[in-house]
Amino acid sequence: MATDETAAAPASENLRRNMERIETLTQRLVSSLALTGPVNPALNAPGPEFFAKAATAYMTEMMTNPARIVEQQVEYWGKTFAHYLEAQQHLAQGRAASPAAQEDAAERPRDRRFANPLWDNHPYFAYLKQQYLLNAEAVNKAVASLDHLEPRDRWRVEYFARQIVDMMSPANFFATNPDALERAVETDGESLVRGLENLVHDIESHGGELQVTLSDPEAFRIGGNIGTTAGSVVFRNRLFELIQYAPTTERVHRTPLLIFPPWINKFYILDLKPENSLVKWIVDQGFTLFVVSWVNPDENYADTGMDDYVSEGYLAAIAAVKAITGEKKINAVGYCIAGTTLSLTLGYMARTKDRSVKAATLFTTLTDFSDQGEVGVFLDDDFVDGIERECARTGVLHKKYMSRTFSFLRANDLIYAPAIRSYMLGERPPAFDLLYWNGDGTNLPGRMAVEYLRGLCQRDELAKGEFKVLGKKVRLGDITQPLFAVACETDHIAAWRSSYNGVQRFGSEDKTFVLSQSGHIAGIVNPPTKRKYGHYTNPGPMTTPEEFRHNANFGAGSWWPHWGEWLAKHSGPMVAARLPGTVEGFPVLAPAPGTYVTADPEA
Repeated sequence: MATDETAAAPASENLRRNMERIETLTQRLVSSLALTGPVNPALNAPGPEFFAKAATAYMTEMMTNPARIVEQQVEYWGKTFAHYLEAQQHLAQGRAASPAAQEDAAERPRDRRFANPLWDNHPYFAYLKQQYLLNAEAVNKAVASLDHLEPRDRWRVEYFARQIVDMMSPANFFATNPDALERAVETDGESLVRGLENLVHDIESHGGELQVTLSDPEAFRIGGNIGTTAGSVVFRNRLFELIQYAPTTERVHRTPLLIFPPWINKFYILDLKPENSLVKWIVDQGFTLFVVSWVNPDENYADTGMDDYVSEGYLAAIAAVKAITGEKKINAVGYCIAGTTLSLTLGYMARTKDRSVKAATLFTTLTDFSDQGEVGVFLDDDFVDGIERECARTGVLHKKYMSRTFSFLRANDLIYAPAIRSYMLGERPPAFDLLYWNGDGTNLPGRMAVEYLRGLCQRDELAKGEFKVLGKKVRLGDITQPLFAVACETDHIAAWRSSYNGVQRFGSEDKTFVLSQSGHIAGIVNPPTKRKYGHYTNPGPMTTPEEFRHNANFGAGSWWPHWGEWLAKHSGPMVAARLPGTVEGFPVLAPAPGTYVTADPEA
């Protein structure tokens, strides 16, 4: 019969081995951190002027309204002391939390960070959680009460204060995370070893910088199990490859469709798995579809600007599609920054009397930057000056900066939660196609990035009719093509109200605006078969975003069929389907998804 000592021996041996592995991994961790290059402080935090403004506003508040400051402090310390006494009393009585705390938790929206029952049922974790929420409340109240800040400065202070509050959640630290502690005990420390392995791997993979891997990098292969819709590259220049997709119907609409995806990420967001591929869905509806796949630029593209994207990108792609199909006009789609640049191109074409685009569609596109949305906290000079210096130094805005910026707009979902799963719980990243794409970013040419940030985002020159394209100032009011615009309700990159305001400025008489539920990606990649997110339409005249939303009709499920009907009306009669590579001068250069989408400029 086994004794307690012999039964415990295997667990002790496992623990010993795991501690040895941790020691080895710690040495690798130290070595990997040494790989870190010079840090540009302007790209990591707001500038000193921002902090000075916040500190000055608080000091001014203390001088002009000391009673309010004292009241806030007394309220906070009173709640903290009462919470401490209640915790002591209920611990002595064998209860985890006070009835008041439990009642507050019941009324508060469900917080996924505190899903473990121990946050409510265990005295230690219940105390930590409740005290953290009191601290968060105190910080938010203090910031909200600052009267001596300009509205934009107040908005930024509120945002960065939330960032600090979110970062300090007890769920983000091993010693105060019940899930991590439970997993470590259950696995004899194996979860800590796996977590440290994940951490070291991520740091080594990103040159000494910590960037959480969101999706299993081995689960997907572009052209293998994502980006698989049949087609061919039929044109290529230094900026893009043009993919013509193989028809799946015998007859197609006469007017071809050309999609310009954003060059901040890669085009296959529109062609993930077959069941959620917008590319496949469009082809199946009987359209001749072309999609631009942008190059991932290196330092050789340092002087490539917005004019180059218009002339060598948009105008070249439009000309190629016309030549391949023999049509005088095409329909065009622009997504995000590509929609903004499509608008610039259409404005330029209006100035040059070029009527090659019959109708246009914009996905989550900003053309009016007077309200920049959540991403605007990163568009003041303290950040943009740093970006300009970085672009001058390296020739590109590296993909890591864009990825990090967008991740911090949803830090709990895209930074802290994945880090907890990977580093504290020792889990492998999930096999999630959308997150895989999210981590497969691209660089931006230095000149283009600065022109976009300065001229469009900061100075709002497109909406003002002051932005020059190939030497000509362009105006949204000159664009008269039929327009279909889709914005997303919770978009943190292109705020839907700003998108709506921009669409109002177009000169088109035929304008359709659709508000999709969900965010920047999920609101667009929303196939009809899922019936997950609905959408809002309003056939009335465009007035204000608030009136549009108040009087809108709700449609269950995807907006794709609604757009398909609109597109069909603007795509002419049916003709025989067109096959890629059958037109002289435009042979098949490579099968879809092409070569640019997998090229790595850093390899």
